[in-house]
Amino acid sequence: MAKPSVNQLNELNGLRDFVIEVMSAMEVWSDNELTNLTAIKLGVLRKNATQRHGVTRWKRGVRNPSAPEQVEVIDLHPRLLNADWKPYAAWVMHHELVHALGYTAHDSTFRSLEELWPSPKSGKMGSSFTEMLRKEKSSWLWVCNTCEKEYPRQKAGKGRYLCRICRTVLVDLPNKASQ
Repeated sequence: MAKPSVNQLNELNGLRDFVIEVMSAMEVWSDNELTNLTAIKLGVLRKNATQRHGVTRWKRGVRNPSAPEQVEVIDLHPRLLNADWKPYAAWVMHHELVHALGYTAHDSTFRSLEELWPSPKSGKMGSSFTEMLRKEKSSWLWVCNTCEKEYPRQKAGKGRYLCRICRTVLVDLPNKASQ
């Protein structure tokens, strides 16, 4: 958990306001529920996070989270505040706000609420975002010479691993993008 800069906080607040406005067009949410979301504190994850894109953190001692008042903070990855990732950032914010409304499990009810987001394409950007973060952080790329798939890694594979797609032995290349 990192402290957001003034610019990041402005971006986060604007993003939350936009997402709440979109959510207000969804019949499932009441105005009261959505108004309560505006009081939630916003923050950013550490910039070296590669797995998490957003997180809803609950106040200490809350056993059965069920309301926005019980949320300590919603953190998003700082790289999502870039224009290239805005559609995905909105989707992640929507995902976290659904959690804040008391839907903590990733069950079928949660997924159906998540699918109400009007841009299905934006929700599918997560794997590309993760891949970009991993590639930037990795020291090595394990490369398949057959299908050209790249696997970013911290250590060299030394010929011990096969491509998941075509089962060819992966070749180690230093990742020049991270240097």
